[in-house]
Amino acid sequence: MIIKEIAKITLSEPVAENIYRIEILAPEISKSSKPGQFINIKISESFDPFLRRPFSIYNTIDDKIQIIFSAIGKGTKILSNLKPNEKIDIIGPLGNGFNVDDNFDTAIIVAGGLGVAPFPFLTKILKEKNKDVISFVGAKSKNQLVLNGLENVFVATDDGSFGYKGTVIELLRSIILNKDTKNSSSIFKIFACGPTPMLKALIVLCDELNLNCEISVETLMACGTGLCQGCAVRSRQGVYKLACKDGPVFNSKEVLL
Repeated sequence: MIIKEIAKITLSEPVAENIYRIEILAPEISKSSKPGQFINIKISESFDPFLRRPFSIYNTIDDKIQIIFSAIGKGTKILSNLKPNEKIDIIGPLGNGFNVDDNFDTAIIVAGGLGVAPFPFLTKILKEKNKDVISFVGAKSKNQLVLNGLENVFVATDDGSFGYKGTVIELLRSIILNKDTKNSSSIFKIFACGPTPMLKALIVLCDELNLNCEISVETLMACGTGLCQGCAVRSRQGVYKLACKDGPVFNSKEVLL
């Protein structure tokens, strides 16, 4: 069920270079949300910006939800300047989230840039289900890393300023092909979110090694409910699915990016 709330901001703070976290008092959405789902925010009371903006649910804490975002456009810059006790118009939870009930005992999280957004929430739920969690996080530089709420973290940065120098998929490949990992008795499942080039590289790796993997796609989105048909993702069967309604989470064997 999609819920609309006029919600009060309870926290607004920077967490990395030009990256902000906002906490919103939204009890009905909070108790209904699942990891991988998102909310749509009406940024302004005016018609500028006109469209709502989608944000992954970063975490839920009691009757509050959190989001993170980079202030790079008009809408997100307005959002970054909102203060506690101001109110915003939100709808959610939207989309289909991650399936945490598969047959696996170790979750491998793979995040690129702000693709880290759904994973503190997912990590919390996985730990409640007694799953082991290993996290791989990539960013352009150490100043853009957001690692709060993650466990057993391996880091890759494009410039080598922190952790492995290179892409997070290169790092994942180097570790997952390690003999000890290959011979492990653990059953792995990969959960990923990030830029499309990262997800494409991950799909290649998962196809090559026949790994169970779910990806949360990043795409342009308007209504968030499937009405506008603007967030189409091509499936391997040649038909199109909607990121906002069928996704944003898909099995990696299901889609073509």
